[in-house]
Amino acid sequence: MKVVVIGTGYVGLVSGACFADFGHQVTCIDKDLSKIEALKQGIIPIFEPGLDDLVKSNVNAGRLKFSTDAKDVVADAEIVFIAVGTPSRRGDGHADLSFVYAVAEELAPLIKGYTVITNKSTVPVGTGDEVAAIIKKHAPQAEFDVASNPEFLREGAAIEDFKRPDRVVVGVESKRAEEVLRQLYRPLFLNETPIYVTNRRTAELIKYAANSFLAVKIGFINEISDLCDAVGANVQEVAKGIGLDKRIGSKFLNAGPGYGGSCFPKDTLALSKTAKDANSPLSIVDTVIASNDARKLSMVDRVVAACGGSVEGKTIAALGLTFKPNTDDMRDAPSLVIIPELQKRGAKIKAFCPEGMREAKNLLNNVEYCENSYDCLEGANAAVIITEWDEFRALDITRISHMLKDKVLVDLRNIYNATEFEGSGIAYSSIGRPQKV
Repeated sequence: MKVVVIGTGYVGLVSGACFADFGHQVTCIDKDLSKIEALKQGIIPIFEPGLDDLVKSNVNAGRLKFSTDAKDVVADAEIVFIAVGTPSRRGDGHADLSFVYAVAEELAPLIKGYTVITNKSTVPVGTGDEVAAIIKKHAPQAEFDVASNPEFLREGAAIEDFKRPDRVVVGVESKRAEEVLRQLYRPLFLNETPIYVTNRRTAELIKYAANSFLAVKIGFINEISDLCDAVGANVQEVAKGIGLDKRIGSKFLNAGPGYGGSCFPKDTLALSKTAKDANSPLSIVDTVIASNDARKLSMVDRVVAACGGSVEGKTIAALGLTFKPNTDDMRDAPSLVIIPELQKRGAKIKAFCPEGMREAKNLLNNVEYCENSYDCLEGANAAVIITEWDEFRALDITRISHMLKDKVLVDLRNIYNATEFEGSGIAYSSIGRPQKV
């Protein structure tokens, strides 16, 4: 099939490369000429494991192309994906749909034959209706359908998620559009992937509901971890005990410094705003949003407490800056709250992150960025693990005990056990677990 993807951000680039790997002819469109030229040269603008090789192999096979000109490729396309950003709108938290609507207006006169215009962007309920109205207004004779096909890609595991998904959600208003999308995803039939077909508005809501539910699980276990601290219980054992219940499941029950990234913060906020506009507020989601904001600040209090009640004049080594490992995404990362707040309280910050430092330099001021973990730890008073990158999981405890002046390590991801630090002289603290076993 001939496929066009508008937008070469995270979702657009991963989706385009994976559709090409399925055997479709894919053209990814972006107005950013420098980005398109870089992609043509094999330079990938984001860090996602395996994506550079996937793009390269499909470009070499002639199935994947990049361009700034949508005119000719849209005219020949059977399906066009809108995969542009929908960030939270300043001031009210609603999703900013200006990019989506601008694409719809520009696409309208380019449609020549029957085309399924499909939203991959995360959009509120009713956005597909507006996209259809815009296209109809600017191209009354165009033959098209508008569909919703939300993505469920985890950063750091996006290719696996795309090729072996739990399900593919398709929201359509016609059988013809449904058949086009079924044909597009035909390669997944071999894996017996469920293709869940519903109407467009339901599909739009599924995406927000799914992300918000996962955010609720994170918020829940984070608050349980505080209770564990108060009563001397172990949050990891609590999580395992409840996660073995098949009705609950074990995923997203890891206590930490709060969720971040490109999806959960903006999607929970957008769903909350949509619900309030519909006079059907979601108090659980509202509470999770507030709890998550407070969670990040409370992590600062933990670090300060571990340092004896003050970080004034002390150097803190921050390990991990991205919102999760295996990505360079800094959007709404806990580090963007924790580090500035520590600085406000008088701390000096050294930092190291395997993939996040390039973007972090644009977001965090007065930070000393280091070459590796040990360079970061050397001479610091205390260390805090903010993101659970694999290379932080096997630090030489004896070595770091000689590097940290005050011998304090705060583990906000629970990647170590207290027993590992016995006899090291390091004061180790974690989240929701007894500090000594």
